[in-house]
Amino acid sequence: LTLSIAAKTNPWRTHPITHTSRMHSEYANFGAPKRRCNFATVSIAINVALLLVGAAVYMSSGAQELSMVAPRQTRVFASKPNAMKNIAAGLAAAGVSSIGFLGASNALTFDEFQGLSYMDVKGSGMANTCPVLNSGTNDVKGSLKPGSYKFDKFCIEPTSFQVKEDVGKGKKEFIGVKLMTRLTYTLDAMSGSLKVGNGGSIEFKEEDGIDYAPTTVQLPGGARVPFLFTVKELDAKGDVSSFSGEFSVPSYRGSTFLDPKGRGAATGYDTAVAIPAGGAGDEDALGKENNKSIKPLAGKAQLSIAKYDPATGEIAGVFQSVQPSDTDLGAKVPKDIKVQGLWYAQLQQ
Repeated sequence: LTLSIAAKTNPWRTHPITHTSRMHSEYANFGAPKRRCNFATVSIAINVALLLVGAAVYMSSGAQELSMVAPRQTRVFASKPNAMKNIAAGLAAAGVSSIGFLGASNALTFDEFQGLSYMDVKGSGMANTCPVLNSGTNDVKGSLKPGSYKFDKFCIEPTSFQVKEDVGKGKKEFIGVKLMTRLTYTLDAMSGSLKVGNGGSIEFKEEDGIDYAPTTVQLPGGARVPFLFTVKELDAKGDVSSFSGEFSVPSYRGSTFLDPKGRGAATGYDTAVAIPAGGAGDEDALGKENNKSIKPLAGKAQLSIAKYDPATGEIAGVFQSVQPSDTDLGAKVPKDIKVQGLWYAQLQQ
């Protein structure tokens, strides 16, 4: 009776019993709810896949390059940057972006430097290094003949910086500092003249080239000391064991540089206040601030020859220099900066 009434109530439902039984059957066979993949699971799966892709890129390109590099060849260091770039590219493709690489600068000879391309040197730090001399002799006095030479491709690479500071009880010493400048402080492509006497005496004069580099170091207390690292117009005398002399240290700032109050050496305001010169703006305490000075100071350097190759004319050694720091256009007392490092050059008669 109930079924017939339902059928009469809804005349379009021609098979109520069959349809109802089918619906109950479908819900009964559905089972437990399906588990959904959360975001972390999908992210892990994608990272694993990307790591496999990165490993494949490295195996196909980076590893092949490294395996083709023979030891002690001219292109030894030329191929390493590309290999490291392929490894980095593989890791980048794998989504690993927080990995940093710190590589020590490789010591290359002059011939090895000539075999490098721009892309080999770019970003490697090798542009801030001087060539090394692997051949030659340590008997410089016996192999370096007397005469006049052109001191070409002169390069100076600092390896340590120290600043003279008060360490207590009125005593001053050179202390270690932290280098704040990027790899742009090496002096390169310099030239000069070298005269060697019969008794092994040496007279050297620096004449041209990239002979200055703005550099900044930081003291342990946090104060920063800028200076213009240079050996400009170095005039050194001595013998083959070591020769030393003075050089000119130009002003860290140029004559047209303006301080925050608009004062400069060749341009800008004369004083820091809007009153005629000779008033309160020219007191002794502010005299140095108003009267800018770009007068060059003097430094002293000592070079020692460690090795000389008569076949190629290459010569190399170590150096030490002491020079003043920046004076803020004459407003501050300069600090003494000690620089030590390596140097390289080529002699041509």
